[in-house]
Amino acid sequence: MRAGNRPRGATAIRAEQSSLATLRLPQLKLRGGHVMAAAAVVGCLAIGFGLSSGEKPEPAAPEAVFEEDNFAASTEAETETPVDTFAPEPSAPPEQPWNEQVVRSGDNLSLIFKRAGYNDRYVHQVVTESEHGKGLARIYPGQTIAFRGDESGQLVAVRHVKNELETVSYQLEDGHFSSELLTREPELRESSATGVITSSLFMAGQEAGLSHTTIMDMANIFGGVIDFVGDPRKGDTMHLMFEELYLDGKKFDDGEIIAASYNNQGRTFTAYRYTDSKGETGYYNEDGVSMRKAFLLAPVDFTRISSNFNPRRIHPIYKTARPHRGTDYAAPTGTPVYAAGDGRVVKAGYSRANGNYVFLQHGEQFVTKYLHLHKRKVKQGQRVSQSQVIGTVGSTGAATGPHLHYEFLMNGVHRNPRTIHKKLPKAKSLAASELPRFRQAIAETSAQLAALQQETDTRLAMAKTAEDRG
Repeated sequence: MRAGNRPRGATAIRAEQSSLATLRLPQLKLRGGHVMAAAAVVGCLAIGFGLSSGEKPEPAAPEAVFEEDNFAASTEAETETPVDTFAPEPSAPPEQPWNEQVVRSGDNLSLIFKRAGYNDRYVHQVVTESEHGKGLARIYPGQTIAFRGDESGQLVAVRHVKNELETVSYQLEDGHFSSELLTREPELRESSATGVITSSLFMAGQEAGLSHTTIMDMANIFGGVIDFVGDPRKGDTMHLMFEELYLDGKKFDDGEIIAASYNNQGRTFTAYRYTDSKGETGYYNEDGVSMRKAFLLAPVDFTRISSNFNPRRIHPIYKTARPHRGTDYAAPTGTPVYAAGDGRVVKAGYSRANGNYVFLQHGEQFVTKYLHLHKRKVKQGQRVSQSQVIGTVGSTGAATGPHLHYEFLMNGVHRNPRTIHKKLPKAKSLAASELPRFRQAIAETSAQLAALQQETDTRLAMAKTAEDRG
């Protein structure tokens, strides 16, 4: 309230008020022990505001007294002159909707921008002016690039959705485009599964609710100690503890295997994921021995052996005595073929007999050969790591059907790939100083894995008892 508009008396009433309807009486407060002629006050107010003789006056209020302070405050509030007001700010123009374009096979930035209604000038501006602009040169089918213009049709924003976790935002600011990488972190959830082998590891994994990726990861973990082509038997059991990645309450992707066990014909193999004090992560058994061996027991998964190592075999096509210096794994065309160990591609090509082939050198002593491939995935001179896909199963060259012919040479001499592992270097173990830390890290996981194993054993025993009684 401005000082110039304040009434001079606490009980002052503006004479300009012309009717009783506009009068608001101040609050009355009853006080015991004080008797005043409140009716007279009300009557005076009525006369002062011109009540006609025909109107019946309101009955007088009971004994009461005006609270001077309250009356003054009330009168001030009623007579206060409104303060100056400001004109509302003009509202911003509404944002235009996003124009989303899905990257198609054979697309480039120019084509995508053109479909959205923008020429190459905008392509050059976004790519060259922003920090992440060069990333737009690496686009893949299925990705989304969204555009937003203003009311005049000028491009003001671009959004490149690379995947569910990464989005790059481009924004026009002061005539130039800036960029920002937006990332999302998925939620990690732990899960577990058990399976019983009835026909194959792959089928058992599917029945246990495991994804294809998780099944393959488990096969790779145990690939140095279990030959999943020839070793699995009906009744074998497997137990896994693993991570799953979630976004917005829905499963987004598979995570890492935390621990796993596989019981093969009464012999149990166990693996725990562990990051040592140097920051290196690997899988180790309960004694701290690495599950990663120098070579995989088999370079393909879930196949059957169609022909074993045989120095006196009769060749199926040439019908002559020709040594079979490797192992044949029958599998559908396109089945992934893995590098048996770390090494370098010393030969990769095609011949009439071998078809598409890849030869790997592992150190000075060992060479592995992969023949009749449908496709080669590596080139001569390239370094490869164990379990890396180097090709796919095929029937190229002198082959009667799709299969992988796999050879293993030690010091230039062919050896049986299925038995040579017994003579290969031992697996690396954790240092003695690392073992207490390792045992502490896996203690809880080990107990949980044991509980899963016990639950499965109990369930299988009950099922067998019921079967025997039936």
